[in-house]
Amino acid sequence: MECVPNISEGRNRKRVDAVEQSIASVPGILLLHRTSDVDHNRSVLTFAGPSLSAVEAAVRAVAKAAELIDLNHHHGVHPRLGALDVLPFVPLGELTIDHCVKLARRAGERIWTELGIPVYFYGAAATRPDREKLEDVRRGQFEGLRTAALTDEGRRPDMGGPALHPTAGAVIVGARKVLIAYNINLRSDDLQLAKHIAKTVRASSGGLPGVKALGLPLQSRGLVQVSMNITDYELTPVHTVYSAVERLAAAHGLEVEESELIGLMPRQALEMAAAAFLKMRDFKSQQVIENRIEQQERLANE
Repeated sequence: MECVPNISEGRNRKRVDAVEQSIASVPGILLLHRTSDVDHNRSVLTFAGPSLSAVEAAVRAVAKAAELIDLNHHHGVHPRLGALDVLPFVPLGELTIDHCVKLARRAGERIWTELGIPVYFYGAAATRPDREKLEDVRRGQFEGLRTAALTDEGRRPDMGGPALHPTAGAVIVGARKVLIAYNINLRSDDLQLAKHIAKTVRASSGGLPGVKALGLPLQSRGLVQVSMNITDYELTPVHTVYSAVERLAAAHGLEVEESELIGLMPRQALEMAAAAFLKMRDFKSQQVIENRIEQQERLANE
């Protein structure tokens, strides 16, 4: 299975290193990727391993992040509720989403009982329908929820609390399918335009199915960003998202500076994009030589 902890630190490399090392200290865990961004002040780590090892690595990551990060002194353009903000468990291979829900609940219980950090559950692990969407759980962020959780029963954590941890906030633990975190940076500093484009493409505003989007400033680069999560890349492929944002930007006389992938993406998503942009007729995944070799090797080993 895969786990993708998002931590509220993208500027201090040593802190991110320490969280990464806490994950790597668990036998059987494979660290797959790391992305850090100074404007977001956030890092996304990706690791995979057996179920119980993944839970142990996740809890160690939460502990280390809480030790090193004080949200009272954290500033970045990306929304956040916790030092380790989001902790999704993702099924790979033959694992099911139901199995990941059980792991998310086990991790949440340990985070509260062992570390004293409250937990909200989201995605398939949500315990109530109004918390299925991550953005609904995180609304108000650390500064708003530390007050709201004390006065509004509907905003209290699912486990622990009601007060948030004074420096580490709360962890949002979930189970979900593979998603693609994908950003498109525009050659402009017009934040309102980026927000307009984000609103146009996101599903909740009637845009592209399975797309979540925010318009954010990238002050260190003098750009604005349409920051997106593609929750179903087969329903709405990456190339469809890119083309939509590019078209909307061009309508306002702007060009795309670059796009960036946060974390990892399935091979199939890249194959779909390549086939679409190259206008390849009747393209099949097995026309990729590595895919064909892997298929033949599997057949030979059966």
